[in-house]
Amino acid sequence: MATLTICSWNVNGLRASLKSGEFQRWLMEVKPDVVGLQEVKAAPGQAEDCWTALGYECHWHPAERAGYSGALLLSRPKPDAVRIGLGDPDFDVEGRVIQADYGDLTVVTSYFPNAGRGVERMDYKLRFYASFLDMVDRLVAAGRHVVFMGDFNVAHTEMDVARPQEALKGTGFLPEERAWLDRIAEHGYADTFRRQHPDLRDVYSYWDAWRDRRARNVGWRIDYVFVDEALMPRVKRSFIQSEYMSSDHCPVGIELEV
Repeated sequence: MATLTICSWNVNGLRASLKSGEFQRWLMEVKPDVVGLQEVKAAPGQAEDCWTALGYECHWHPAERAGYSGALLLSRPKPDAVRIGLGDPDFDVEGRVIQADYGDLTVVTSYFPNAGRGVERMDYKLRFYASFLDMVDRLVAAGRHVVFMGDFNVAHTEMDVARPQEALKGTGFLPEERAWLDRIAEHGYADTFRRQHPDLRDVYSYWDAWRDRRARNVGWRIDYVFVDEALMPRVKRSFIQSEYMSSDHCPVGIELEV
């Protein structure tokens, strides 16, 4: 079997990551086959193309609002088909989802909404979860395997956040948000990192810039790669690459036998 390296990274501004050179260094060192980027804050033509020379084709889902949100998929293997968004204009204007098919496998990069702006935005986030899970369920019901990854903007358990009691004071760790990750598991999808590292603590994918929390590893694990349960035995490795520094998030990924 061949192995695909599939990675996700909230770059928190693609142009800034490119300017620092860290994104290019990561692409050349890790050599991922499929990359899902979130919060790119750019549209086609607004960021220097470093990926074509490295053998990637690109697919964008920019937000309608300039400098906000946005998703980008880079792929060495040519997808059989690419679909943009969830098919709901209320969500798709924010540039959050790209789906790519490779044989019987669908890879999805997703940037879930942050609920930090009040009750209305929390409702939006929870409706997004419901729409997204319905989309994934329909893919599996049609006989496809799925990998879905991205910034989910929620830590699942106390193992996934450095300071649980502090985290409960804001969004991203509320019971109604965490319940959606329970529901994803109940629908037959595996959190690849936690499945392979059930007891590993103090490993995070996001650090608030406030008071230099990254240097002190006061973080959250809110970036995930999920697969359908039937695909989990083919996940050779699941990893978090905290050594790459150009964003407040770091890359996460899997090596998948195909």
